[in-house]
Amino acid sequence: METRVHPPVAATLRLCLHALLLGLLALAAVKAVSAGDPHAAAVVVVSCVLAAVYAGGALAPVVQPGTRAGAGWLAVLGALWLVLLALSPDGLWVAFPLYFLQLHLLPMRWGLPAVAVTAAAAITSFLVHGEAVTPGTFIGPVLGAAVAVATVLGYDALFRESERRRELIEELVSTRAELAAAERTAGTLAERERLAREIHDTLAQGLSSIQLFLRAAERTLEPDAPATPHVRQAREAAQDNLAEARRFVRALTPPDLENGSLAAALERLSDRSTDAALTVQFAVSGTPVELPTPYEVALLRTAQSALANTVRHAEARRAEITLSFMDTSVALDVVDDGHGFSPDSVPAGGSGTGTGGFGLPAMRSRARSLGGTLSVESAPGQGTAVALTLPLPAGTDLPLPAGTDLPLPAGTDLPLSARTNGQDSA
Repeated sequence: METRVHPPVAATLRLCLHALLLGLLALAAVKAVSAGDPHAAAVVVVSCVLAAVYAGGALAPVVQPGTRAGAGWLAVLGALWLVLLALSPDGLWVAFPLYFLQLHLLPMRWGLPAVAVTAAAAITSFLVHGEAVTPGTFIGPVLGAAVAVATVLGYDALFRESERRRELIEELVSTRAELAAAERTAGTLAERERLAREIHDTLAQGLSSIQLFLRAAERTLEPDAPATPHVRQAREAAQDNLAEARRFVRALTPPDLENGSLAAALERLSDRSTDAALTVQFAVSGTPVELPTPYEVALLRTAQSALANTVRHAEARRAEITLSFMDTSVALDVVDDGHGFSPDSVPAGGSGTGTGGFGLPAMRSRARSLGGTLSVESAPGQGTAVALTLPLPAGTDLPLPAGTDLPLPAGTDLPLSARTNGQDSA
């Protein structure tokens, strides 16, 4: 019969049903023999055949609810039971386990009529065999059918609830494992970003300044001065180490930024997030300029977080990501047409979605760390707009006009020629 996994209580009930049917068949055979029934031999044979057919179907894996095999097996059992019912009135009691089998193997629209026909056949057997007709003659089979229907419906409801609970537990375990993996990945990426930022802001800038100092010193020396070769070697060593530091910084950037620019990474993010339910479009406004790694990371992470909230919570059909380069700042806008929310009602530490996450605080923290601002505009039923604005840094990663001073340690004084002619090495 059915192969799905049953809890111990259900397995016990199934064993009880098997024992009940086989016990009632044995009782009918014993009573027919002990009472000297003229059809005793036929009753014994039919009872044994019925028991064998029942045992074979109970062990057969093809006998499943809602299948042709199950319906066929039930039809054979019903036919044999009608024969037994015609031979002996004691076959009536086998109707009770048959109720459960019919409700279990047949769809409810067929199971209920089958139970009614079985109850009617059981009542009719009293009249055929000339038994005394009493109220119990009618109430017994009908009451047994009602109890069987209520029991099966109640069990099915409990089983469905148990299955839902099991699926929820499995989903919870799977989600917890995914969350742990995501947290490990996020921690690794955050540490990579921190190292890249520290190396860029300290070692790389320091080596760039050393290179400029040495270039200025080299120009003040005579070509044939004894110190000139040493200064030149020191400058070249500083230049090589600066290039190595920058390669190391690039290797520590997020994977999405390794194979292209920020705009290309945002384009890939839009393509990955687009599906049948949500269309995500990306656009660039203004003239793109090279941004420092911390800026690119902050803009990419903000886009990922805002778009993740859109996918998980907004039920939006359309979203737009816009990267805008302006004269003194760069801005990222993520807009969707979802159901929105009330930003004023979000508790501290909430994600803006009512789920208790940390999306918005993380985005605001990134913005503050780079001197920028994050604004969120939303209202129930009116979509959501997340805007991150960062001031363009006056750093060495941006194209600088001729004559622009490079950032140097406080108190540094370089000749004008070193400042203007050494920019390319920074």
